[in-house]
Amino acid sequence: MEPPKVQPSMHAHLTQQELSTLQPIIQRYHQPMHPPTSAATNTCTSLMVQRIEAPAAAVWPIVRAFDRPQTYKHFIRACEMVDGNGGGVGSKRRVTVVSGLPATTSVERLEILDDENRVLSFRVVGGDHRLKDYVSVTSVNEVISDVNSSEVYCVVLESYVVEIPEGNSWEDTRLFVDTIVRLNLQNLRNVVMANSLHGCEGLGNLRICDH
Repeated sequence: MEPPKVQPSMHAHLTQQELSTLQPIIQRYHQPMHPPTSAATNTCTSLMVQRIEAPAAAVWPIVRAFDRPQTYKHFIRACEMVDGNGGGVGSKRRVTVVSGLPATTSVERLEILDDENRVLSFRVVGGDHRLKDYVSVTSVNEVISDVNSSEVYCVVLESYVVEIPEGNSWEDTRLFVDTIVRLNLQNLRNVVMANSLHGCEGLGNLRICDH
């Protein structure tokens, strides 16, 4: 299982102020995803952090669009809904991934769509891939800057748990999935900032500009 190429970088960490602000969300939605103290387990977990210099209103509509993950997820070529419209728990989508990954399709069920707390979770329930029992939770969290109290930005948290594929190690699995999640979150920031630069406004729940 070879991860996509990515420039080496340190994992982002929460500042003390961010941790204090986000602790309730982490405990409610992301705590089960924290890395185990031992790698001697058949599951792999991680919690990723991405800061975006924009308010939640500019970020959450993109994340919550369950029917359009390819808006910011690098490795998804197409998405079709197979059950529901993506606006409610239980909706299912079938995504087609780009060539070069050890997968072709993934069927995913919407588990959580919490607009009040801006949290989305999905579970992989089928498809042609090696990531069994994959569950992802993404939250979009608005934080007031500790440098300038009039400025707000977002901290996007994405946690996951997945069964380690046969023949792969805990380290291999975490490196592979972390790389994909990190690139997706970085691209989310790019999309949000490009929309902001072009002065895009929302249309319904989502509007993506043509660049």
